[in-house]
Amino acid sequence: MTRIFATAKLPLICLFLGLCSSACFAQTPPSDEKGSAPFSQEESRKKTEQIQLRLTDGTFLAVDDAWDSPQGIWYRKDGISHLAPRERVKSVERISLIQAKPEAQPLEPLLASFPQTRVFDKPAWIYLKGGARVEADSATESTAGVWYKHGPLSMFIERSRIDRVEPEDLEKLAESESSGRNDPGWSTGSQRLDNLIRQSGGKYGVDPYLIFLVMEQESHFNTRVVSRKGARGLMQLMPGTSARFGVRRPHDPAQNISGGTRYLKQLLDKFNNRVDLVLASYNAGEGAVIRFGLKVPPFRETRAYVKRISYRYRRSAERTKERVAATTGGR
Repeated sequence: MTRIFATAKLPLICLFLGLCSSACFAQTPPSDEKGSAPFSQEESRKKTEQIQLRLTDGTFLAVDDAWDSPQGIWYRKDGISHLAPRERVKSVERISLIQAKPEAQPLEPLLASFPQTRVFDKPAWIYLKGGARVEADSATESTAGVWYKHGPLSMFIERSRIDRVEPEDLEKLAESESSGRNDPGWSTGSQRLDNLIRQSGGKYGVDPYLIFLVMEQESHFNTRVVSRKGARGLMQLMPGTSARFGVRRPHDPAQNISGGTRYLKQLLDKFNNRVDLVLASYNAGEGAVIRFGLKVPPFRETRAYVKRISYRYRRSAERTKERVAATTGGR
């Protein structure tokens, strides 16, 4: 009888152990694929602090989360993780929101709180220490720095980074417009790179300002940068593109700019000077543009890339025509 009783207890013991095992596994919190904090903790953190990346060019990027790694600075924004080169990020700042006001202050009262010295209600150039300069639609200069607007964006540059602020010379702009080129005045911060861009643009028939915008977006003028997909140098040429245009040293500025400019020229000819399709092809590949019926592919990165550069390129051309018309009295 003892043997029968032991046999009857065995299923009950197995059932009890199975329930305990399920309870243990159910208590394991979910985490994302990179091993960061669970999303519930991230949502809670959003309510108590704001995380932003202070970039080396003086601007800020608001993100949902950020963490350091051997590859660089990883950050998450809108549910997508991105990797930023370490040399582009000055610091990661975490700002407590516990005592923050529920509504952000509008820009105008914020500007008024600074001791103003000069106001530029027309286009101006902000010259930075080191040679680079920033184009502004309008700017307010104070002892603390400069608030400026460019398109839909409002940004602040600290005084320690600024050399001077000057209004744009409309007469010189009118003279440059007589050449028929969209050259609103720009600089990479390096006279050598500026000259190489203009030389390649003139040689292959591509607007230097378009080359400048693509280079700024692709590499931020870093000659040594290499993407995760293997694109290299200033214009981020893939190995196949470098081979197609005879670029043997993709980190050499002259060769890289020449190859990138020739590629832009080929795309301009192929897509009848449709700048949006040219940019989409440069980012996602011309095959993707053709596959989607000669339209910008529905990729988030590609559409953001095309929108960002197209807006600046188109807006610059419009402002140039408006300023020249105002200077010449509509003649």
